[in-house]
Amino acid sequence: MIRIVCFRLSRTYDSLPDMSSVRLSTTSYVVLGMIALRGPSTPYDLKRAVGRSIGYFWSFPHAQLYSEPKRLEEAGLLDLTEEQHGRRRKLYTITEDGHAALREWLAEPVNAHFELRDVAEIKLFFNELADLDDVARLAASQIEQHERRIAVYEDMKARYGDIDDVGARMVTLELGLGMEHAALEFWQRVAGQVERGEFPSPRATAGKAV
Repeated sequence: MIRIVCFRLSRTYDSLPDMSSVRLSTTSYVVLGMIALRGPSTPYDLKRAVGRSIGYFWSFPHAQLYSEPKRLEEAGLLDLTEEQHGRRRKLYTITEDGHAALREWLAEPVNAHFELRDVAEIKLFFNELADLDDVARLAASQIEQHERRIAVYEDMKARYGDIDDVGARMVTLELGLGMEHAALEFWQRVAGQVERGEFPSPRATAGKAV
């Protein structure tokens, strides 16, 4: 799983009565961007949309999608309309200030390298403390998981790749597919090394300094 962590201070909004500035996180921009793309959205709409798109490469607590819109509305970056009847849903739309903040963020370079967080790699790092059978099972499980995710991505590409309204957003899917194929090939090599007896012997170097 890849996470790019980025926090920044926004410009000052003089129109705000209680805040001279608002601190925007990556989640803030996810909310602003999603609403800019989708139009009027409830927090539940945002949760579903993120789960089908950004959630594949940016993991964060989805509870933030229920609290962040309210904070952005108080900052003047979103407008809130509440239904008067029925389910009384809260619909958020992006304001001109919200668009300006989003465009400013999109124009900024990303200097931070992506952060790779993978429990399987941690276990593989400590392989000399395990048994070869453990390494084999780990590789087999990772092969299965990456094959499953590749199938999901390929299905998304087949269903949505030719739809004009979402075609531009599918570009990130190519990176996801490339990374999944690279990971799959890596774990297949590990599995093959174990099967052929070519994997470094566990415990052979245990106790040596890293």
